[in-house]
Amino acid sequence: MAVNLYDQANELERALRESDEFLQLKKMYDEVNSDESSQKMFENFRDIQLRLQQKQMNGEEIAQEEVEQAQKTATLVQQHEKISKLMEAEQRMSMVINDLNKVIMKPLEDLYGSMEKK
Repeated sequence: MAVNLYDQANELERALRESDEFLQLKKMYDEVNSDESSQKMFENFRDIQLRLQQKQMNGEEIAQEEVEQAQKTATLVQQHEKISKLMEAEQRMSMVINDLNKVIMKPLEDLYGSMEKK
């Protein structure tokens, strides 16, 4: 019997939304966004991160001033309790997604791994 992978993916999406990791992430995200100063600080941090990632992906040089600004902002953000908790929750959610990705990729690894042994 054939399995509908998209139905399974949608079920996984629902399970992720109900997971403790996602619910904690959402709670922390809502807490940061409910406080205007926290929200602005977090948005500034994310903007800096995205801008530097975009430059890196485009092969553009990142100026020393930009690196220093990013480091200062990261230090400030890490000292902010709400944002720090949000970042910890993001890290836990990222670990779950990475683990799920390993599970999803296992059939291909098994297939290609067995081909390498021949």
